[in-house]
Amino acid sequence: MSETRHNWTKEEILEIYNTPLMELLYNAATIHRKHHDPNTVQVSTLLSIKTGGCPEDCGYCPQAARYHTDIEGNDLMTVQHVKAQALRAKSSGSSRVCMGAAWRNVKDGEEFDQVLEMVRTINKLDMEVCCTLGMITENQAQRLAEAGLYAYNHNLDSSEEYYKEVISTRGYEDRLETIDNVRKTNVTVCSGGIIGMGEKAEDRAGMLVALSTLNPQPESVPINALVAVEGTPLEDQTPVSIWDMVRMVATTRIVIPETQVRLSAGRTEMTREGQAMCFFAGANSIFAGDKLLTTPNPDVTKDMEMFKLLGLNPQKPFIKKMQPESIEAENSQYQPLGEKPKWSRPEHTIERNLEAKEKAKAIK
Repeated sequence: MSETRHNWTKEEILEIYNTPLMELLYNAATIHRKHHDPNTVQVSTLLSIKTGGCPEDCGYCPQAARYHTDIEGNDLMTVQHVKAQALRAKSSGSSRVCMGAAWRNVKDGEEFDQVLEMVRTINKLDMEVCCTLGMITENQAQRLAEAGLYAYNHNLDSSEEYYKEVISTRGYEDRLETIDNVRKTNVTVCSGGIIGMGEKAEDRAGMLVALSTLNPQPESVPINALVAVEGTPLEDQTPVSIWDMVRMVATTRIVIPETQVRLSAGRTEMTREGQAMCFFAGANSIFAGDKLLTTPNPDVTKDMEMFKLLGLNPQKPFIKKMQPESIEAENSQYQPLGEKPKWSRPEHTIERNLEAKEKAKAIK
């Protein structure tokens, strides 16, 4: 069970997910210890470099322009501001900075050039740099790689079947194509999803089928618990239980043994005991800082207290893969192509998304 496989079936993964908890924990912890140091956890900082105004209709997201969520939007941060935030993150124990922009997809131009400069700047601070910018083409992925990008995040969110119940403005195949474009470079892949959106255990297994059958498997898999935000279509969802999170982390660790399983959104609702169980089950990365893009997150000092209590050490950067070199813009081999790819717009009807949109119109 401990060897990397790319042919997991939904039935096999469901069987693992539903294993009696103590046995599941034991199996996951055994595999975790085979591939990772169980007392080391990577600390990453997530930075929203461009907040709000996203044209997508993701049912969980407070940054969607069509919903009314009191999120304060902002233009793209300056390189200097991002550098200052990265230095602050480094001083508090983070080895990775993940920059998120509320874009549907990357467009060549001044803003993307600015993001590339941010990547170069943070890489030169000897920190791993991750970006989540929406869909990207192969050429855009190559330009990010040249700048020194370490990882690109593009979550599958859920199973292909349940995805259609949450998002209507983009297709699942676009997610997979973006991951494929990243794979054509030396940039690592970060891709996971969210539980607690109303999906069944079968959908959680379906998402893990999609991730585990990728070859190679993602180097990083974030497991998020939905943070229900007022004004979004999923505002009334009951918070997912810690037991579901533990099962999901453990199952992910068994199915994708070499990945960094990231305990991501929803940690503010978890006790230290609950988080400790997730670490035992195979989670070996957290996001630090008071916010995850726009949702609350535990204070970094509290996280460091928890690390001390549990005897955990922050992971140093570039342990899993060598630090990439940053090529300066003037020496770049890849130039902007002004591409206008036809990313899909399924536009099927999701009633709760439409209701939230109409409610927002009435408020505005």
